[in-house]
Amino acid sequence: MAAGVTRIDHIQIAAPAGCEEAAREFYGAILGLKEIEKPEALRPRGGCWFECGDQQLHVGVEKNFRPAKKAHPAFVVADFDRLRKKLAKRGIVLMDDTIPGTRRFYADDPWGNRLEFVELLA
Repeated sequence: MAAGVTRIDHIQIAAPAGCEEAAREFYGAILGLKEIEKPEALRPRGGCWFECGDQQLHVGVEKNFRPAKKAHPAFVVADFDRLRKKLAKRGIVLMDDTIPGTRRFYADDPWGNRLEFVELLA
């Protein structure tokens, strides 16, 4: 087997200190990701981790935090319309940007990081 990248293990989203409660509410309660335990050695750094399919989403504390406005993860959504309604009901601003074969929209997480939500069409 040739050496090289074979898949993404996790993505990390930066957040300000004290982000954990908002991360658990947004990524856990609203988006439905299951929180997983961080390794003991990393817990003092703050933040929290979530399962996202076979990969993980890490919310990490960044000193002098600035939200990512262009760079973003894209999440495939099982019930696209239901999630749109759920986010809108909570006052989260959604920006539609459909491309052929895909429905998608953007929204910001609690700290202003750009996120993309995708429904793959058959």
